[in-house]
Amino acid sequence: MNFKELGLSEQTIKAITDQGIQEPTTVQTDVIPSILAGSDIFTIAPEGCGKTMSYVLPLIEIMAQNKNQTILILTADSKTSAFVSDKITVFSRYHEEEDDDENEANVIIASPDLLLEISDDENIRLNETSVLVVDDINLMKKKKQLKNLEKILELLPAEKQNIVYTNRRSQETQSILPKILKSPQEIKIDKNKEQEANIVAKEAIIPTKTETKKCRTNCRGKDNELPDKEALDLIKKYNTFCGKTPKFLTIKGIIASE
Repeated sequence: MNFKELGLSEQTIKAITDQGIQEPTTVQTDVIPSILAGSDIFTIAPEGCGKTMSYVLPLIEIMAQNKNQTILILTADSKTSAFVSDKITVFSRYHEEEDDDENEANVIIASPDLLLEISDDENIRLNETSVLVVDDINLMKKKKQLKNLEKILELLPAEKQNIVYTNRRSQETQSILPKILKSPQEIKIDKNKEQEANIVAKEAIIPTKTETKKCRTNCRGKDNELPDKEALDLIKKYNTFCGKTPKFLTIKGIIASE
């Protein structure tokens, strides 16, 4: 199955092709159509299998087609938030930007503890959340974020689409899932698919020669495959991204590896 058959637009597929990706991984094939269909999803997938793209790609389609909504992506830490934001920038590049900020999708990407610190900010409209992504609930458990996650859940509306990822089941996280998911579709990626997915996931973060040249010419930034310390520091300071992806992420290219 190819990306077009999964329901992605030509704009998104062009951005995928630019990254040298020819076909979806197993997790992307299984998850993307379900997200586009509006289903609640619980996905068990190993780390490094390309799961980030499995929700970023359909969310880009949702943002392009449905304005005036809030998408909340909760991650285990700031580095992951930076990685997700960078992916949204890369794969949404060919979609038209909305000139009217009032009609643009509001995207919030943050770890639970940092989001709680600024939940009273007027730009953080958690009560308007239409799509919730939790990536990854088991890693949140390891970072002692489950109590903060539960506090955030109390601030969210009951009616929304819920998407939860985990790298493994645990008793602690299983008790929280009913508070998030409603009759979810469960998707499990076999361990023997991990290497196949790792290869594609790595291709997704390697810029093409054309993109590298374009960045050097137009961005005044430097092509750096190491994590961007300034970007990560800003994430820790501001905790979240609302509206358009920040310019410091757009112009500096790759800032983190999955």
